[in-house]
Parts: sequence; C-alpha cells; structure tokens
Amino acid sequence: MSTVPAQADVVVIGAGIVGNSLIHHLAEQGVRDIVQIDKGPLPDPGGSTGHASNFIFPVDHSKEITALTLDSMRQYEKFGTLTTCGGIEIARNDDRVAELHRRMSSAKAWGIESELISADRVGELVPFINTKLVKLGFHTPSVAVVDPLRTGALMRENAQRLGALTICANTEVVGLDTTGGRITGVRTSHGDIACGTVVIACGVWSPRIAAMAGARIPLTPAVHQMIDVGPIPVLAETRTEIAFPIVRDMDPLMYERQSGADLEVGSYAHRAILHDPDDIPSIEASALSPTQLPFTAEDFDPQMEDALDLFGEVLDAEGAGIRHAINGLLSLTPDGQPLLGETPEVKGLWSAAAVWIKEGPGVGRMLAQWMTGGHTEIDLHGADISRFYPHQRTKHHVNARTTEGFNKTYGIVHPREQWTSNRPQRRSPFYEREVALGAEFFEVGGWERPQWYESNLSLVAEYADRIPARPDEWDARWWSPIINAEHLAMRERVAMIDLSAFAHFDVTGSGAVEYIQRMTVAQMDRPVGRIMYTPVLNPAGGFRSDLTVVRLGDNHYRVIAGGADGARDLKWFTDNLPSDGSVSLADLSSATGTVGVWGPRARDLLSSISDDDLSDAGFGFGTARHITIDGVPVLAMRISYVGELGWELHAPFEQGARLWDAIAAAGEPFGCVPAGIGVYGTTGRLEKGYRLFGAELDGEYDPVEAGLALPKVKAAEFIGKDAYLRARQGEPVAKLCTLTVDDHHDPRGTLRYPQGTEPILTPEGKRLVDAKGRSSYVTSAGSGPSLGRYLLMAYLPLEHAVEGTALAVEYMGNTYPVTVARVGRKPLFDPEDERMKA
Repeated sequence: MSTVPAQADVVVIGAGIVGNSLIHHLAEQGVRDIVQIDKGPLPDPGGSTGHASNFIFPVDHSKEITALTLDSMRQYEKFGTLTTCGGIEIARNDDRVAELHRRMSSAKAWGIESELISADRVGELVPFINTKLVKLGFHTPSVAVVDPLRTGALMRENAQRLGALTICANTEVVGLDTTGGRITGVRTSHGDIACGTVVIACGVWSPRIAAMAGARIPLTPAVHQMIDVGPIPVLAETRTEIAFPIVRDMDPLMYERQSGADLEVGSYAHRAILHDPDDIPSIEASALSPTQLPFTAEDFDPQMEDALDLFGEVLDAEGAGIRHAINGLLSLTPDGQPLLGETPEVKGLWSAAAVWIKEGPGVGRMLAQWMTGGHTEIDLHGADISRFYPHQRTKHHVNARTTEGFNKTYGIVHPREQWTSNRPQRRSPFYEREVALGAEFFEVGGWERPQWYESNLSLVAEYADRIPARPDEWDARWWSPIINAEHLAMRERVAMIDLSAFAHFDVTGSGAVEYIQRMTVAQMDRPVGRIMYTPVLNPAGGFRSDLTVVRLGDNHYRVIAGGADGARDLKWFTDNLPSDGSVSLADLSSATGTVGVWGPRARDLLSSISDDDLSDAGFGFGTARHITIDGVPVLAMRISYVGELGWELHAPFEQGARLWDAIAAAGEPFGCVPAGIGVYGTTGRLEKGYRLFGAELDGEYDPVEAGLALPKVKAAEFIGKDAYLRARQGEPVAKLCTLTVDDHHDPRGTLRYPQGTEPILTPEGKRLVDAKGRSSYVTSAGSGPSLGRYLLMAYLPLEHAVEGTALAVEYMGNTYPVTVARVGRKPLFDPEDERMKA
C-alpha cells in the first residue's frame, strides 16, 4: 500500500475495470497527479469486476451502448486480454425469432458481422445443445471473453509508468468534504487528501460514497445468479478456457458458457433481489467477496430446469455437479443505462457507475475526454447522470424501476415501451380533463403526457380512407390510428395539445445577454418579444441540446427545453453561469402549464375568448407577448412545431385547468379536438422535417450536417464557435434527409412499418457509411398523414444525399424500397411555411 498523499489533482475511488480504465486514460491525456483508492486488495478488490462472467456480445439496439462496447473490445484486444469465441443468441418461440431479425438490423446498422443460422447450424457450433428447442440462432463471430482483472493491472502499470498514479489499496473512504457545493477532499482510513476532482467508480457501493458528499447516484445493488457445473468431459477435453460459442438462451432469460471444464449458467429470470449498499458485507465478513453473496437455490430452481432442457447432455454428465454458486451483485439503474458525468448536486464529484464489463474501457476513455476537454467522441447523453430529475434519484423510484426492469435484461423491449412502476409522478394542470377524455399517457421526465385520446375514436372512421392499417402487432404496439386522425383534424380544423412537460428556465440579471449569447448559436440580442430557435453546442461543435428562447425583457430570457432533456439542460446552463453573480437562473418547469392551439381555425378560436389583437399584423409569427384568455393571463408564443397557425399558451400552473376549459368550450363550434404528443412529436414534426434532440441531433453531428446552420454567424462568442466555423467552411460528409417508404409489403404481403434505428442501404443491400465512419440509419420514423406517405429521417453520405435517389431500409429481416424525398431543412409539407405564418 502506498502512503496516502496529502493532495491530488484527481482521486478515483474504485479499482474495478471502470476505475482502472479511467486512470489509464487520464494519464494518457496528460493528467499526472492521480490517486486511486480501493478498500480491497489488488488485483481483485472484491467488486463486481472480480466475479462477472466477462463475456461481450457487441450487438445492442442502442447506438450509444454499442459504440462503448466496440471501443472496449478494441482496448481489451490491444492489451491482449480478449479471446474471441463467438456467440449465439437462440430463439425458442416466434416472438424471439422476430426479435432476432430485429437484432440483425441493429447489427447491420452499427457494422457488426452477424448472421441468422438454423437449429442444425447451432448444433454444429455447439454440439451438446438440444437443437429441438431451437427455432433460430443469431450468431455473432466477434463475441469474446475478456480478463478485466488482468486488463486493469496493465492499465494501472501504464499510469504508473507515466508517473501519473499513486495507488492506495486496502484503504477505505470514510468521508467526502465539500465547500459551497464543491468537492474539496477525501477522507480515508489512512489519511486525508485535498482534491477538487473526485470520481466515484465503485460500482454497487457508489450511492453510499456519493451520499457522503450529499449527492445521489441512483442505482441499487441487485442479485444476478450464477452457477458452475463440472467437471464435464466434453469441455475438459478442450484443455482451454473456452472452445465453444457462448449461448444466450434468450427466452428463459439465461446464458450458458464454457469455463474450462465447467459450464457456467447465469440467469436474469428470477425475482428482483435488491440490496442496500450499506448492507453489503465487509471484506472480512465475506466468505468469497463482498459482492458474492450466498446462493439462494429456490430462486434458481426453475431456471435450472430450463438449462437442463437445453444442455441436459452435459449438465447430467457422470461426475458433474455444482462446484460454484453465487448471488453475484451488479448495479441496476432506473432506466438500465450507466450513470456517467459530474453529479448534479456537487461540482467536481463525478460518477462512473453502473457500467458492465463490456463497456468499461470505453467508458474510461470517454470520461477522461469529458473531464479534460468538456466533450466526448461518443455521444453519452443517454448515460449522463444528470438526465434524472430529483424524484427519479430517490431510493423509492430506483427500487421501483429496477424491480420492474430486472427481467427486461434479456427481454424483448419495444422501442416505445412504457414503464409502469412509480406512476404517476408529475401531472399537468390538465391531467384530470385528459383522464376523462381517455388519454393514453406516455411518460417523459416523470410527466404524464397524452399520446392520443380515446375520445377521438370517431375520427378514425371519419378519416378511414387516409389512415393505413398496421396489421402486424409489433408495428401497432404503443400506437393508435387515432394519432393519424387527430393529425388530420388539426390540419383541417384546430387542435389543442398539452405541452406542460417541457422545461422552463428564466435567465435574468445584468449579465443575461452576454451569458445567453455564450450558451447558444443563434443571435439572442434581438428585440424584446422575439422568439429564437437555436442549437446548443459542445466545445467540439456537436449538439449539446436545442432550445427555444424568448426575450421577455432587456435582461430577461425564457429558455424552453424538452421534457426528456430538461434535467441535463438545467445542469449545463447552471454549470456555465458566470461566477460574478450577474446572472440568475430559475427553474419554472413545475410552475407553468402549457397548451398549444394549432390549426387553420386557431386564430378564430382564441379571438373568441381574448380581447387581444391576434391578427397577423398585431401578433406576428416568431413573437411572444402577454395576453389574457378568459381572464387567465398567459404568455402567448406564436410558433409551431407542427407547421400550423397557432400559439403556445403558457399559464400559471394553478390557472391551467381554467385555461383548458375555456379553450375546449370555445373550440366546439370550430371542431377543436384534443391531440396528443403522437401528433406533436411524430406526425406533425416529420411532415415539417423538424429535428429532435436524441434522434437527429446528438454530439456526433454538427449543425451543418443537420441542416441547422444559420445564414449568418453572430459576432458574439459562444461555446463550440470555432468548431462551428470550421464545419461551415468545409463540405459536410453527410446530410440529414427525409425519405419516403415506397412499398410496405413484406414477402408475405403484410404491410410493415419501420420504427427507428434500422439501417439505410443501397438498393443492392450495401451499408452506407460516410467519410467519418458513421453509418446511415433511421433516426426517426412515422406517418405523414397529410402527405399520404410514411416518413423516415436519416443522415446520408453526400453522394447519396440527392433528392430522388433510390435506397432501401432493412426492417425485421426484409428490405423495403425508399426514396430520398428531401435533403436538408426544407419541409415536405407546406414547404414555404405559408400555413403557420398566415
């Protein structure tokens, strides 16, 4: 054990694969005064890294997780600790067969060699499997096993060789010191360290350590059961660690892999067994290690029957028995994703938690980039710890969602699937009205947000000839033809849409103009009452967010961010506040109820209940001002995300119900209908070609590629400006396009509808990859009811980003012809924007 130094530039708490990767990459980035602490001994301090099964299946439906996994595999290979063995995911039923076809599309989208194979071929690769249970196999030759403990040791050695690292093993963290909301030091069992940057990379113990500083890392330790059965002659004869592909028996939520002479069997099918970090035993009290708890056989017995069905030939081998069985602890989060980045509560305190072996080195490299340069090569918005709102960081929410989510680890999860636990949490002022109208609620940021209304069912018959059926249950799941009907009613008459889930921040103070200019790309020094849509960039010029900003006074701006992104945006804006106190930032999200009113009759409707001048001359497009509607004071903003005449109406939360009632009652003569976010966020948006953060917009693309570069560049400095200027000066290698699906019929004649993330191909089936190595895939998909077409958005390499170009999309194992209908920002519907500017 090294002597604990009195101070350091960076302290990393944890010596598992994530902590070791981070110190390695920080050292490679030039950081030289790093201290690594772990309460356990090295090389195996007793965390999850030491007992994990250590295999890597690279294909995931998430681009973000796949990118981290592929990066990690390259690093393991570089250190000589990766052994390629191949892997097979098998389907026992038809639903899983369909899912394996979907996985093939993801493999192609992300450029991973995979193939669908027959049961006989599965038997050739794994000769001791019961092929009678196998309907189909998904074979990925690059699946591998790794040695994370050896990798970690090599990473530590490299950091020491660079003169960057002091290692303090067998040293327990007993406290974290803060001053004014900023980390200042680490107290340990062997001395204290003054430090302004601390990273918590200690897996299942992370919440306990974060709490010492008053921060929350929203995860829970949970059991994953594993057993080793052996010796098994057919495995022992190979005289190697692994000679056969790893099998993921997906329907019973299990996996089986060779481990020398044994067969290891792991399960995600048992009940969710959660633990409190404070209840994890000490190293001294642990029979094996603190994260290897006593096996509860009664939980595993049903899964053992499934394993015997598939691998009975070897599991029942003479002399074979259970040689090792544990309830191994791993980290679960409310949405199943990692927790990375600086904690919202404490400056300088970073989280590197809830990371699997397969992502560890990639996470370490990205965090080192983030900590030293302020941005990452792989967009990590889905893993950013600041994505969670306060109620989502509570123990109650974490336990509810992880209990629900545990069995989804190998489950078939629909891209629109909704969580059911710990709901409702946040209700708009219109909630009771919406319940009465039969709203189907989707959740975003904890808000209950109507996706469509059953009260509009009669509209489906009215527009029946313009609403294609979705005969396949997967395509129609978490969707309704009512969405298309609401859309058409809005286009013909008028609709009211609940927008209360958006986040609202007020920026005020003598430094407000300079601050908001620095945060955004668009010119913000505009007259009071002007509305500006703007990208928000990271230092490398990629998207950090996109926002609507309205100037309400000389030193007063209202920032409006998406509900899914509001917590992240709040941290970003807070982190960048000037230190001189010249700017105040207030979160008004829970104080505001918002309803959008759009359609050709919107002006008529609102004029009937307001004495204010709503004419085009009196209230021009792109402006905002305070008006009164039926006695309710509202901030009215004449903008549109659906391409129709209308206003967003922002009211005090407590007066929201009155506002809703007034609009609904006055709207009856005009045929007003309530419409859901299915219209606002999908059908209306796609017809207008509007971009969505997290879909079209992320840190790996810039405004030029997205078609959002502005005509002029403002003189004021802003974050990412240098990179933005470089992007404008050069020719982009990809452009965001809107495509139409030309034929929806699969080989059986069934109409099918892509849902998103599918690969875009040449008509001959070749992947499209731009000069930066980014593949083309569907960023958004949905109906364009007014156009009578199904629309896709995708970035295409420049040579394919030409209107009229014929391409293809692969969906569920089949390809469908598509055509590039629009390149860039100009919309397909109402291309001159005449309707919303009427």
